Amino acid sequence: MADSAAALGPTRALVLANPASGSHSPQLVREVTELCGSCLEHVELHPTTAPGDATVAVRRALQRPAHAPDLVVVIGGDGTVREAVQGLASAPGRAALTVVPGGTGNSGYKMLWGERPWTESLKAVLTDSGVGGSARLRRHDLARLAETRQYVYLGACSGVIADALITARDIPLTGRDLYTKAFADTAAAYVPYPGRVTVDGRVVHEGPTVLANVGGGRYRGGRYLVLPDSLLDDGLLDVCVIGDGVTAADVPRLTLNADHMGHPATVYARGRTITVERTDGRRLPLEHDGEYQHGIGPSATFEVQPGALPVWAPAIERS
Repeated sequence: MADSAAALGPTRALVLANPASGSHSPQLVREVTELCGSCLEHVELHPTTAPGDATVAVRRALQRPAHAPDLVVVIGGDGTVREAVQGLASAPGRAALTVVPGGTGNSGYKMLWGERPWTESLKAVLTDSGVGGSARLRRHDLARLAETRQYVYLGACSGVIADALITARDIPLTGRDLYTKAFADTAAAYVPYPGRVTVDGRVVHEGPTVLANVGGGRYRGGRYLVLPDSLLDDGLLDVCVIGDGVTAADVPRLTLNADHMGHPATVYARGRTITVERTDGRRLPLEHDGEYQHGIGPSATFEVQPGALPVWAPAIERS
């Protein structure tokens, strides 16, 4: 279905809305649903009710013998997008993803559409997609976390960025301001962990580790340019490692404009299989797509899944 949508544009949509997301708005949900309804043959709205519900809803919709959606519209933050991706990746090629920002960091939207208003991007998908249009179908690479068998969309990060998600739980802010403060507060007191990073069997870093980011999208938290050279459809995973030659407190400032690149304490590499380890045997502090991985052990291995996810994106590559 996604291939036919590339030529003709989408016709049937499943709209997922997360009422618990960071900047949820019933008005936003109404506007998105009405816009889809004015352009498509059929629109189904599914408000999510619990963690994992978006994954189940996508899988059920795509398993219908008839009238399955060829477009999944996610209204929510990076966590809701992550859940939708799990469902889409398990039925490859049957529907394509588009995102409407409604969460805290919204990195999933920014990596596709930049700062473009959601009304503009969604209208492009609904009315100006396909050959010669302003929106086109791309097939993005995913990573798969071997230990959990979960798909990784935006990226995964160990260290200070992961622990910032724990800090964020106690901060009474919303949107990107919440993540900005959580990142800064966590970095101010962060102690690097003993780590090792291996890319396609080659050790590229060993020693004190502030963070190791594997992905995926260029941005984390909607504004931190951790993987500035990452391409979404090159069949490879990027990894950026920052060692203890950079004070953790400086990482938010440096990654805001990719000033960490070129620093002697930064290692940047690409490969098909990337393993991030904590060498003292303790649990690796890890998140992916905005979700802290409490059940992970001392290591995490990521394997690229080339072209696994159809997504709608601008016809002209954004910088």
